[in-house]
Amino acid sequence: MSDSSLRRPRAVTAGGRAFPVAIRRHPKARRYVIRLTAGGELRLTVPRGASIGGGLAFAERQHDWIVREWQRLEQHAAAWDSGTELWYRGERVRLVVDAEGVILGGHRLKRTHEAGGIRQTVEKFLRGLAEVELPARLAELVAARRLATPRVTIRNQRSRWGSCSTRGSIALNWRLIQMPPEVSDYIMFHELAHRRQPNHSARFWREVESLCPAWKDSERWLRKYGKDLL
Repeated sequence: MSDSSLRRPRAVTAGGRAFPVAIRRHPKARRYVIRLTAGGELRLTVPRGASIGGGLAFAERQHDWIVREWQRLEQHAAAWDSGTELWYRGERVRLVVDAEGVILGGHRLKRTHEAGGIRQTVEKFLRGLAEVELPARLAELVAARRLATPRVTIRNQRSRWGSCSTRGSIALNWRLIQMPPEVSDYIMFHELAHRRQPNHSARFWREVESLCPAWKDSERWLRKYGKDLL
């Protein structure tokens, strides 16, 4: 459904701020869902047959969540400097910025003076690590389970952790380098399972279970902390 189908009848006030509401009906939705965009708009999904009034009442009841989510988005968009916290190999670490550059987890990085500054310096370093370490780790997992070796690329995906093409090629988000190793491994197993089951059927999840028995723990981590990375 296109953005032209969205209706904006009102705003929800939370934390002293008014958040405009965009309402979208979705035929496959089973419940009301709200999402807060970086621009401060609430996206409300209404199931087919459910009332818009009920959806707006649902959004009003999410006051505390809206405040927390807006604070998270503001923090995520803020310029990086000394003291900024971010995930690195599954741990929260603080950046140290001085005249010589940036220190991240014991690594001293030469600071770039291009647009983006500190953030660009750190993300360039992390992506470089990911391009070396993630394909190597995937190769280890494949070899240990005697699976066919896929083609793998590292990408800057903004809404997913990985993907598997119809030809079996796997793309991984460089941000996997920020996760605990077992969570990063789970995402790789998830994409490897898609090579045999290109869907999310019961068969697919059985395939995941056979490759990664503790996958549910990793899913819980992603639900709790994944938004901090994207």
